[in-house]
Amino acid sequence: MRWLLDQGLPLRAADLLRSHGEDAPHVSEIGMAKTADELILQHASNEKRVIVTLDADFHAILALSGDAGPSVIRVQVEGLRAGPAADLILKIGNQLESHLLEGCVISCDEEKVRLRKLPLRNH
Repeated sequence: MRWLLDQGLPLRAADLLRSHGEDAPHVSEIGMAKTADELILQHASNEKRVIVTLDADFHAILALSGDAGPSVIRVQVEGLRAGPAADLILKIGNQLESHLLEGCVISCDEEKVRLRKLPLRNH
């Protein structure tokens, strides 16, 4: 899986994902730490990456745009350390890979995972 870890997630989580063979840069490693969310979405789309974030704005931007990608995982766990963050990302990637490749938004916490396919439609 090709990930892109957003600000707020531990930088070390990217290292841990890479130790498992994942392609997982952190935005701070590629000079995008202070980049607007719209540009991060565009970068992830161009590189076919799944964004992992703590930020609800990515879901909102995708809902308003009607875009079919990229997939975004919003982690709703406060104070998440690098090891548990990497474990959660790997677990979601293993369980929901086909959905992530097709385009979806996911919200997750320690207990549940909610998935919606992209594009998001307002009815």
